[in-house]
Amino acid sequence: MTSWFYDLAESVLDGHAITEEQALRLLTADDDDLVSLVDAGARIRRRHFGMTVKVNYLVDLKSGLCPENCSYCSQALGSQAPILKYSWLKTDEAVKQANTGIDGGASRVCLVASGRGPGNRDIDRVTDIVTQLKDDHPEVEVCACLGLLKDGQAETLRNAGVDAYNHNINTAESFHDTIVTSHTYSDRTATIAKSKAAGLSPCSGLIVGLGESSEQIVEALFALKDLDSASIPINFLVPFDGTTMEGQWNLTPTQCVKIVAMARFVCPDREIRLAGGREIHLRSLPAMALHLANSIFLGDYLTAEGQAAEEDLALIRDNGFTIIGQVDTPTTAATPTLRRRGAGTQQTANA
Repeated sequence: MTSWFYDLAESVLDGHAITEEQALRLLTADDDDLVSLVDAGARIRRRHFGMTVKVNYLVDLKSGLCPENCSYCSQALGSQAPILKYSWLKTDEAVKQANTGIDGGASRVCLVASGRGPGNRDIDRVTDIVTQLKDDHPEVEVCACLGLLKDGQAETLRNAGVDAYNHNINTAESFHDTIVTSHTYSDRTATIAKSKAAGLSPCSGLIVGLGESSEQIVEALFALKDLDSASIPINFLVPFDGTTMEGQWNLTPTQCVKIVAMARFVCPDREIRLAGGREIHLRSLPAMALHLANSIFLGDYLTAEGQAAEEDLALIRDNGFTIIGQVDTPTTAATPTLRRRGAGTQQTANA
């Protein structure tokens, strides 16, 4: 199997697309072969992205109070998850929050608002934020994520300076109606098409761990490839208490790495982003995943806390990567802590 990974990687590097059968074989590889799989996938990553990482930062413009019934979402209709709930941030506050991420190294800011989709007044709110952000940071990419778009709204966002639009398909079409019924899979793909037609870079990804099969994960990745998603966030389900999927822990760290590896083989030149839930599900394996993905969210997510930004940046630098748009700085060594417990003391050992 090990040599097959490398042969398949060489085929991809020669410009050949893999099949769904080959993708499924990657996804269901034995854990014993994980290091070889990552090494083969990392060759593809380095060809297209070198050792660079794009850092992204989320600003939650409006939280909770959503009328959609997405069963995985802590903001959805019927969710009892004890999350922050608030209406639209004022422009100055939104810009302040975005600047926090930019100061931390983000080269893309993602402006997100819960809800089925924006009204024209909501679009005006976002364009005000974008105008100020672009005035202060013309080099920073702005991605909007506002739900289902109506005709003309994508063009308005593009004219205001928005670079990309995120609208995740979340899962395979064959599994979609299992997780939400208040909108359809085609509603989602129509919004992706509208954003692309308006000149916005299409950003669309998935959530894994919803109870879908391996075959459906493959189906979703090939759909994203066909949709020409330029940026593919891979989210790992966080089954909040109070949601329909409370208690559904369906993923292992090695399985998560295999999903990222398969995505790299299927979409070799696309931005693959480690997104929500990565700290919880990858656990001790984030470095392996980063040798496959080339993009990461910094700090917190919409309703879940991420790890400290300093830890994210250390993860990137400690593994030999450089952050896009940032001057590389040496990592500061930690100060050793003297042992004051265990043998020779009255304190309990650190074991």
